[in-house]
Amino acid sequence: MTALIDLSLLRSSPSVSPFSIPHHQNPPRFRKPFKLRCSLAEGPTISSSKIDGGESSIADCVIVGGGISGLCIAQALATKHRDVASNVIVTEARDRVGGNITTVERDGYMWEEGPNSFQPSDPILTMAVDSGLKDDLVLGDPNAPRFVLWEGKLRPVPSKPTDLPFFDLMSIAGKLRAGFGAIGIRPPPPGYEESVEEFVRRNLGAEVFERFIEPFCSGVYAGDPSKLSMKAAFGRVWKLEEIGGSIIGGTFKTIQERNKTPKPPRDPRLPKPKGQTVGSFRKGLTMLPEAIANSLGSNVKLSWKLSSITKLGNGGYNLTFETPEGMVSLQSRSVVMTIPSHVASNLLHPLSAAAADALSQFYYPPVASVTVSYPKEAIRKECLIDGELKGFGQLHPRSQGIETLGTIYSSSLFPNRAPSGRVLLLNYIGGATNTGILSKTEGELVEAVDRDLRKMLINPNAKDPLVLGVRVWPKAIPQFLVGHLDLLDTAKMALRDSGFHGLFLGGNYVSGVALGRCVEGAYEVAAEVKEFLSQYAYK
Repeated sequence: MTALIDLSLLRSSPSVSPFSIPHHQNPPRFRKPFKLRCSLAEGPTISSSKIDGGESSIADCVIVGGGISGLCIAQALATKHRDVASNVIVTEARDRVGGNITTVERDGYMWEEGPNSFQPSDPILTMAVDSGLKDDLVLGDPNAPRFVLWEGKLRPVPSKPTDLPFFDLMSIAGKLRAGFGAIGIRPPPPGYEESVEEFVRRNLGAEVFERFIEPFCSGVYAGDPSKLSMKAAFGRVWKLEEIGGSIIGGTFKTIQERNKTPKPPRDPRLPKPKGQTVGSFRKGLTMLPEAIANSLGSNVKLSWKLSSITKLGNGGYNLTFETPEGMVSLQSRSVVMTIPSHVASNLLHPLSAAAADALSQFYYPPVASVTVSYPKEAIRKECLIDGELKGFGQLHPRSQGIETLGTIYSSSLFPNRAPSGRVLLLNYIGGATNTGILSKTEGELVEAVDRDLRKMLINPNAKDPLVLGVRVWPKAIPQFLVGHLDLLDTAKMALRDSGFHGLFLGGNYVSGVALGRCVEGAYEVAAEVKEFLSQYAYK
C-alpha cells in the first residue's frame, strides 16, 4: 500500500537502488536463447511458443506483482527500453491489477480505499501520458488549505513563506527555535542513525515535531516517528544537513549544484501543475493500473501465483506458477520481484536464506480506510470557507486524544466525488501506534471515526453518517525503521554474492511508500534491467 496522505514537500527518497550487477563482476553469459516454456508440474500442460502474438519465444523479463510498481516497470521497459526488453510478462496472484489501489464508485459517490492521491511529479505525469490518460488527469486546488488539529481547533498549515509569521499552529518561541535550527544553530549530529523524531527535535525543535512532523508521519507512513529512520524515510531532507551542515545550508548547496547542470528540456506533452497540489484521475486512481494493463495486453497474467523460482544453468531463471489452468513454468533472462517483502522472503528462501531473513524483518502495520458521507449542513460553521468545506484535509497528532490518523475532504479535493449537498470524507485509522484495529468490527471502526469527527469538524447533534466503505488492510505500509537501509543492502548483497544476477528487488519497501515514489522507482528499476540485459543477455 502506498502512502495515505501527501501533505508536505517531504518525500521519502532512500539513497539505494534495486539490486543490480556491479560493473566489476562478470556473471555467466546466456549460452542459448530461452524458450517461454509452459510445462506440467501436476495438472494440465499449457504450451505456448509466442508472447502476445510476437514472433519471439524469449522472455526478457518476468515481473512478479501487478501492483503499481510492477506495472510501471513494465510500462517503462515498453516505452523506453523496448530495444532490449521487447518481451516482458507481468504476473499477479490476484484477479485484478493495481495492488492496493482500490477505487469504488456507487450511488453517485466515488472513493478510494487505498492510497488517495499523488504529487504530480514529472515521472508520474509521464507515466500517465504514456498510458493515454493525459485528458483524464485531475489536479486539486493548489491553494486548498491543509489543517492540523491542535488544542481542539483545526489550524491551517502554512502553504508559502509569507504565511510563516502569521499562522497560529506554533508559538513565537517555537518559530524562532525552528529558524535558528534550520540555519545550523542546534546540537551537532550524534554520529549514529537518527529516528525522525530525534532528527527533527534536534534540528527544528519540539513544536515542529509535535505539531507538524508527528502527524505527517501518521499520514504518510501510519508510522511511529520515534522508530522511523530519517535517512530512509525522508532521505532528501536528511541529506541537506549532510551536504550543507544545516537544512538551509544544504538547500542552498542543492540549488547551486542544480544551477550548474541545466536540466534537459521538459517533455512538452506533460501538463504543468500550478503550485503544490495533488492529483488523481477522472475515474479515480485505478485508471492508471488499468490503462497500463490494457496497453500490455495478454502479457499481464492474472491469478498467477508464484510457487517457486530457481536458477538455470545458462544464467536465467525458471518460475513456476499456480494458475487457473494448472501449474505453469516460465523461463526468463531476468526477474523483478515487486511483491511485498514478506512474500518475497518466503519465495527467495531456497535461493538465499540470508536475503530471505533480511526481507522478513520489514514491518507492515495494519491500517483501515473508513469512507463516510454527511449532509453539508452537518459541517460546523467555523469549518466552512465561503459556505463550503474547502481544503485538502486534516491530520491529528497522537497527543490530541483522537484515534483517527487523518481525514481527507474527498468531495472538496476532486470533482464528481459525491452528490450535490453531500460531503464525502475518507478517514484512516490504525497504523504502527494502533494495531488494535484488527480486533475491531467494521461498526466499531465507523463509531470511532464518527466520534472523532464530532469533536472538531461535524456538529455533535448531526445525524449518523452514511457509511460507504470500510476496508481493513492487515499489512498496509512498510515501515522505514532505523536500520531499514542496512537490511535492504543485506538482502541485495546476499543475492549478489550467491550469484543471482538479473534478479531485482522492487516495490514500495525499496523505492518509498508515496505513490509518486513508486513510479519514480519503477523507472529506476527499468533502467537497471535494461543495463543488465544490454551487457549480459544473449544476443
